[in-house]
Amino acid sequence: MHLHNYMEEVVEDLYELVTSKRKDICKCDKCRLDTIALTLNKFFCKYVVTQKGIAYSRLMELQVQLKADVVKEIVKAIEIVKNNPQH
Repeated sequence: MHLHNYMEEVVEDLYELVTSKRKDICKCDKCRLDTIALTLNKFFCKYVVTQKGIAYSRLMELQVQLKADVVKEIVKAIEIVKNNPQH
């Protein structure tokens, strides 16, 4: 068993979805990780250890509002990184 912040998985999955349609942003590893880090800093961590914890977290992820909030923060973070690239 290991400790896992489930919000990382949610943000990474939605980041890929949001950026797959964007041609105007840098998608290098540095910009990708900066965007994900900025987004994660807007949310509480959701640590899980067991499969039951992961299943519960996936049920929470299905909530439309959570996904909408994460996408909104990803878009904000994309603009910050786009305007201030660190490479």
